[in-house]
Amino acid sequence: MGKGIRRGDVYGRGSAAGVVIRRAEGRDAARLTRLVRGSGAYEGRYAAMVSGYRVGPDYIEAHRVFVAVEADSLNAGCGGTESRTGRVLGFYSLIAEPAELDLMFVADEAQGYGIGRRLVEHMRGEARRIGVESVRVVSHPPAEGFYRSMGARPSGTVRANPPAVMWDRPEFIFPVGERAE
Repeated sequence: MGKGIRRGDVYGRGSAAGVVIRRAEGRDAARLTRLVRGSGAYEGRYAAMVSGYRVGPDYIEAHRVFVAVEADSLNAGCGGTESRTGRVLGFYSLIAEPAELDLMFVADEAQGYGIGRRLVEHMRGEARRIGVESVRVVSHPPAEGFYRSMGARPSGTVRANPPAVMWDRPEFIFPVGERAE
């Protein structure tokens, strides 16, 4: 566990000891790419899906990409990139039209602390802000339980599309409008 992540901490409750969610910037691209490629959820048979994946500055510019950073590291003062931008704990990408949660990752060492929940809540707020009533997500099969626990409703199955994706994936809809509350 890194400094600042301790068992018992509940990110998002409290103050500076939690997580800040901010709009991603082009300078975040390499760190987001490393997070995707290094995800333990994509090991083994799923590894090919992310092996060459890249989150580039152009992607960040074109979509609503938000990053969760450790607030304590924002003021660490050690002069490196991490201290200026915060240690990346997770991120998501919301495509506005048609509304879809395109990417969502939480760093392996940061899972289980409520960061994914905070990202989903933020995504729902962002979707409401831009006038979206619901957001589609095509889930990585191991993440299905998480999305269900966050209130996503099953809406179908997206069939495998070899060679890019070799397995069927569950599809969900996140209600985000006024009626979702």
